[in-house]
Formats: sequence, structure tokens, C-alpha cells
Amino acid sequence: MSGGRHPRVAVVLDFGAATPMGILASARGLADIVFLCDRRLPYVRELVEELREIATVCDITDLAGAGLADLLERLDLDGITTFSEMRLNVTAALAQRLGLPYQSPDAARALTDKLTQRRILAEAGVQATRCRAVRGVADLGGALAEVGLPAILKPRSGVASAYACRVDTAAEAAVRLGDFLAHRPGAAGDFVVEEMLVGDPSVAGAGWGDYVSVESVTSHGVVRHIEITGKFPLAEPLRETGYVVPSTLVESTRRQVLRLTEAAVLALGVRHGVTHVEVKLTPDGPRIIEVNGRLGGYVADLVRRARGFDLVRAALAAALGVAAEPAPDGYRRHAFQYFITPPMRATVLRRLDGVAELGGHRGIQLVETFKRVGERLDWRDGTLTYLGIVHGSAPDHDGVARLVALAERTLRIDYDLILGNGPDEPGRRIL
Repeated sequence: MSGGRHPRVAVVLDFGAATPMGILASARGLADIVFLCDRRLPYVRELVEELREIATVCDITDLAGAGLADLLERLDLDGITTFSEMRLNVTAALAQRLGLPYQSPDAARALTDKLTQRRILAEAGVQATRCRAVRGVADLGGALAEVGLPAILKPRSGVASAYACRVDTAAEAAVRLGDFLAHRPGAAGDFVVEEMLVGDPSVAGAGWGDYVSVESVTSHGVVRHIEITGKFPLAEPLRETGYVVPSTLVESTRRQVLRLTEAAVLALGVRHGVTHVEVKLTPDGPRIIEVNGRLGGYVADLVRRARGFDLVRAALAAALGVAAEPAPDGYRRHAFQYFITPPMRATVLRRLDGVAELGGHRGIQLVETFKRVGERLDWRDGTLTYLGIVHGSAPDHDGVARLVALAERTLRIDYDLILGNGPDEPGRRIL
């Protein structure tokens, strides 16, 4: 920082865990934000002109290498970060060139490449998880022989459980991979098959997911854990259906989860930044699902509502090399987000009624909808297939469960469905 001004943090913009408005709000009194915008990205292209009216925008379209670094050096930056999984590697490269605190390029690669991540965690003695790359259907036989069945098939780099599923036979794996490659152009070489981690539903308790996520902030190699986020059960094939803060874990399990998370974060070389670590709750104890080098989607809202802690602000502080403050003790409320998730066989949304009625109930703060009647649906898009999100809070976990049940009763939804991908959900009419 120079000239007595506020520190200046560049945010490499793309679709991710924080919106531009949210970033600007969290930065007040901490830093001035410069959005680095590549108009070739659809998310950026749609909002860049409006963003110019409220924030400082630096257009980096068609810039790369020395030209981009020279431009950023003239901005006199004190920090750089991103809230988008897709921009982690470029942000790490820029941070290294500018000498700013962020993930190293090697750490960013490990955080975005599931095969590399599994190898590093195994070599560090943190966790050995069988995982093999597949470039096409012909590679499946050897990979599955090493990994075993059932297995998880998913992109080597990806987000939101898109193009991810469980496979129970070699024939099913071949069909699924062929389908994914056909629907995801340029995906050859981008998939892995890995050991399926079997959860223990009793750890989190009946009605809750058998996994959690840990939200942490690291500065100068010191990890500070902010929150363990509880989950609702997954929808087929591996889609998330919502989160709750606090989680339902007992203290002994919390300690195990946090120890494992810290070991994984440090093994991957993380020294600065926010991490979102997904952990499976198995009969043999917690196991790492994956480590992500950015803020978890929607988690900042939950932590803010439940505890009054701003994770976006903590991420911006980490970009300046400043350690996160500890989160307040205790919880104001139990905050949740319930994703309105269509069945795997849904292809078109035909009706979504009851939104206003649900929003009028005590404990429901907001019902967002993202899909319109007539819009096509595709389970391959993973968690982002959801129709919307129900935001709410209650005094305890039982209250959260009652509000989720209320949402399921109140929302009236119809779909066009195809045959063959699994049983229909209760309360849904097949058209």
C-alpha cells in the first residue's frame, strides 16, 4: 500500500461463490476492489457494463503473459484473489508474478486437479484414495480393475457435481462415460474413476447428509477453521440438496474432521487463501472427498446469518496476507439453504407453484427461483440443476427439518420425465 490509500485488491471475476455486489459490500473499510474482467467469459460479458457503473473494472480481454502482468503492475495492487474455481490457476500465476500472497501455481494445480490432489495426499500420508485417469471408454477396464467397484466417475477438474455419478459395473461405467463425453465437448482426458467412500448415516444423524464441508482461512501457512457446514442428503446421482449451519456433529467428530482437514490443506501447499474441504463421514472415521481452493458456494451467507462472520471479507483479508479473525462463539440461529432439486429423470419444468405461499411462513426468509416453466433440465449439470433455493432459519436442527418438510409439502411441481434413471419422487406428478 502506498500514499495512505486503502489497500487495493484485484478480484479475477467469473461465476463463483460471491457476486460482485457481495464482494464490494464485504470490502468496505478493508480494501478497494478492482475487478479483472475477461469479456470472453459468458458470466463476465453479461454484467461487465453494469459493473463499470458501480466499481473499478480492468478489462483484461485478450491479454496474457507479460502484457497482462505489466497492466496489473501499473494498478499498484496489494492483493489478488478469485471466488471462481475456473480462475484459480490464472490467479495463482498472476499472484506469483506480482509477488502477492495467494496460492502458489503448484498448490492451485493440486486444488483443481483431482488426480494430482489424490496423489499428493497419499504421498504425504494424509489419505490414500484409489484414483485413476481415463481418456476414453477404452481406458475404463484397467482403471476399474485398480480402483474397484462401485466407483465414482467424475471430471478431473469440475464443480457442482456436474458430470459425476456412481457406477456399479464396468458396463454402466462405459455407458455413463460415453454419454458424458458426448454431452461435454472437449472432455476427453478430463475424467477420473476413484474409490467410492461409503458413508455412515448415523454420524450426522437421521435425515442429514453423511458428509460435511469445512470452511477455513489460511494466512502465511497458519490455518484457521471457521465453520463445519452440515449437509442435507444427496440427490441422485451425486447432487447436493442444501446446507445447514451449525452441523449436527458431536465435538469428538468435529475434532477429527478439523485435524484431517488441516493436514490435507497443508499437504497441498496452501499458504494463503480460503479453502472449502468436503469430508465424508465413514464407519472408519472422516475421509477427504476433495479440497477446493476457494470459498464454498452459498456458504458465506449461511455463516453470516448463523454467526455474524463474513467469510468473503476474510478471503479479501487473506489476499492481503492478513490472518482471519476468529469466528464468534456460539450461534445466533440455525441457518439453512434447501435446494429445490428435480428428480434425475426430469427433462422439462412444467409447473412450480407455492413459492409465495412458502415465503409467507415464519422462519422462511427468502425463496429464490432460477428456472422458468418450460425450461429444460439436465441432471448432468449436477447441483446447478436445482430450480431454486429456500433460505431459512430456526432455533435448532429439529426446527430446520420441520421447515424443509414444510417446503416439500407447500411447493407444487410438475415435470416431463423420461423413463429408466430411477424412481420418481413422492408428491411429483409424471406428465
